Amino acid sequence: MCGIAGVLAQSSSACTEAIATRMADTLVHRGPDASGVWADNNAGVALSHRRLSILDLSPAGSQPMVSRSGRYVIAYNGEVYNHLDLRKDLDGPWRGGSDTETLLAAIEAWGIERTLVNAVGMFAIALWDRAEQTLILARDRVGEKPLYYGWQEGTFYFASELKAIKAHPAFNARLSREALSLYMRHSYIPAPYSIYDGIRKLEPGHWLTVKREGHSANLHTYWSIQDVAQSGCAAPFVGDAREALQLFDDQLSLAVRRQMIADVPLGALLSGGVDSSAVVTAMQKCSVDPVKTFTIGFREKEFNEAENAKAVARCLGTDHTELYIDDRDALAIVPTLPCMYDEPFADSSQIPTHIVMKLAKAHVTVALSGDGGDELLGGYNRYVQVPAVWHRLRRIPAPIRRGIAHGVGAASDDALNRILTPLAKGFGVGQAGLKIQKLLQKLRHIESIEDFYCALVAEWPRPQAVLVAGEVPDNLLDRRTDWPHANTFVETMMLLDTLTYLPGDILTKVDRAAMAVSLESRTPFLDRDFMQFCWSLPMDLKIRNGQGKWIMREYLRAHLPVDLIDRPKTGFGIPLDVWLRGPLRDWAETLLSVSRLKADGYFVPETVRATWEAHISGKKNYAYRLWSVLMFQAWLDQTQLD
Repeated sequence: MCGIAGVLAQSSSACTEAIATRMADTLVHRGPDASGVWADNNAGVALSHRRLSILDLSPAGSQPMVSRSGRYVIAYNGEVYNHLDLRKDLDGPWRGGSDTETLLAAIEAWGIERTLVNAVGMFAIALWDRAEQTLILARDRVGEKPLYYGWQEGTFYFASELKAIKAHPAFNARLSREALSLYMRHSYIPAPYSIYDGIRKLEPGHWLTVKREGHSANLHTYWSIQDVAQSGCAAPFVGDAREALQLFDDQLSLAVRRQMIADVPLGALLSGGVDSSAVVTAMQKCSVDPVKTFTIGFREKEFNEAENAKAVARCLGTDHTELYIDDRDALAIVPTLPCMYDEPFADSSQIPTHIVMKLAKAHVTVALSGDGGDELLGGYNRYVQVPAVWHRLRRIPAPIRRGIAHGVGAASDDALNRILTPLAKGFGVGQAGLKIQKLLQKLRHIESIEDFYCALVAEWPRPQAVLVAGEVPDNLLDRRTDWPHANTFVETMMLLDTLTYLPGDILTKVDRAAMAVSLESRTPFLDRDFMQFCWSLPMDLKIRNGQGKWIMREYLRAHLPVDLIDRPKTGFGIPLDVWLRGPLRDWAETLLSVSRLKADGYFVPETVRATWEAHISGKKNYAYRLWSVLMFQAWLDQTQLD
């Protein structure tokens, strides 16, 4: 894991190398072990690199690295887990054992596209082709590693994080109102947008070619989850459940073995949920020594999974470390979040995620996690809730549905929870009344099951209600004719989440939380071959009896007791609603004051204040909506805009 940055200027410059070095210096947290820069002032290009040494700790793995022929120069962030297999099809001799050298040799032998198709791993690549005078950028299949880029005033920038691009003396920090609208809707900014005009995120599964002349930048696709899903649906697995379970074991074991390759200490994050439990189970099966596992706990019982994690660790025989935290530990993280993410980001689980990464870093340099299992195996509640609830509600005339939504919005949360809890099972989702309440609140502008899904994945479904200038730009969720085709709408939701929520929220959170403490995070469920296998499985091996991840639970039954497997999904949450009414109230009040909101000019003060007052009164729980506003305001406090 590392950090990369660089520039391509339209004109020659003698200071290109110094600027690229300055950019990389902002990324020292991503790569504290070494730094390097390569520049061609005549070509106006420079690549810089910060190294976190994981494979081949010797100087032979240092970057930027020049290919054997001298044609290519690479700066690369990530890991190619199958690089030793790739070497079997490539000619030596080899200077060292790094995957960077393998990548360069593959590119020389096969070209960039075939190399990307063959590489199994997570990566963000910057490659300068000296023969073609072309810069190539590439990002891994699902978006585990970040990569920003863009032209501004005759200069092309790229970097792992926005802070590196901002370090360029010619950078213009102009806020993108379009990106802000998307952020308010989803609590993150989806690719290809960034918070700054002219700067974009390279979309997962894509590579980009850039030339100096004419500000050209051509985008290419080398891998698509839609293609994987369509192939799986066209040629599904046809064996029985027992055979599927054996293949699941084999494929997960392969993915985990690949990702356990490291020349530094390695462990795993263990929440106690089925995803991380499955990863740790596979790790322990192929490890001689106890796997090092890490978790954090809360005193608040409804948010605490540490006891479950401890029980899983005991059953599997891991070397387990846990840390209980209180609101003071968590709240100390809040001021660091704007700099950690560089742009507004409002998934409140960013707080415990960073704390558990910090705990792990005290013991290991690499940590595996269970992210990605929900999207592949039907784990999110909405995959069960949306079809079940919509099946009943679509029979109700639209005016009555809107009336229900209005009534739900007017009543207090406590009253609704008391009323709806006994009715929850009637909707076929087996969730608490509060879950049904949140679903019903979304009905006001819903005319179809597609509307229902879009409302559920939106925090502020209509950003124009809270933003002074709030037009949502072109994006996949609004462009429904471009939605991926699947056998069922549940599978469509799973694909959409893989394309949007997974890279934009989950993987962004994991990358920044880990890299802030120089920890490499790895996600075995996002292994290329494991994803292909999962998309070949029929839905009845994923969701059964109103519960997702059926095959994963069956896999765990050979290793864990039933009570540790068949538990409701809880997520990695914090008592944000309570904290905003308590220890965070003064901080929030300052950021949400009418005078501040008017002076900044981004939000409609009346809407924000009404939301805030309804929340602090205890009538409604608007914690997540407010967190989006607060994280933007906190980011704005620490950002100098042009």
